[in-house]
Amino acid sequence: MNDTLHTRSRWPAAVALTVAVLMGGTACSGDPFAFNWDDAPDTVLLYSLARPELNLVSAFNFLRGTSIRVESATATGTWDAAVDTDGGEIVLLAPGVFGISGAARIATLEGVQYDDVTRAPKDTLLFIADRRIPVRMGNVYVIKTNRSLGTFGNSCVYYAKLEPIIIDAAGGTLTFRYVTNPICNSPDLVPPN
Repeated sequence: MNDTLHTRSRWPAAVALTVAVLMGGTACSGDPFAFNWDDAPDTVLLYSLARPELNLVSAFNFLRGTSIRVESATATGTWDAAVDTDGGEIVLLAPGVFGISGAARIATLEGVQYDDVTRAPKDTLLFIADRRIPVRMGNVYVIKTNRSLGTFGNSCVYYAKLEPIIIDAAGGTLTFRYVTNPICNSPDLVPPN
């Protein structure tokens, strides 16, 4: 009985501490559940699948920010877009091009500025899963990632945007800058103010 009384006396202190922490977070940011993220782009170099060398990174996982060797046995389902050469030009491929099922899709936004793309397109028909997408300067590409387990155990897709910086079809490389929204199922491509 003494232990029960001692535990009950700790309860109000624990609640008060929790409320104080949450109120302190609210005073600073206004929302204790806000997820702040940075939209400073990173740069990536990928190699075309058409290059003869083995073990080159040809695909990318946008949520993790990691380049992936498609030839690896563990690569299936871990990447969102790959680079290849088709008809003398660099193309992007979603896993569906290879018959790999998943949520990854790519949308092409022609003639727009990278900084002007603030949300993923609402029109789901703009996202392609099973065709080669030519990469051209002056276009922005929006990536819908494969499904991943979110923070609270739910199934999530994430959105990213990429802009080609250097397209080297002869050398079989693509250099691009990108940013990924780390919030589950959020189509925003810039962080909230």
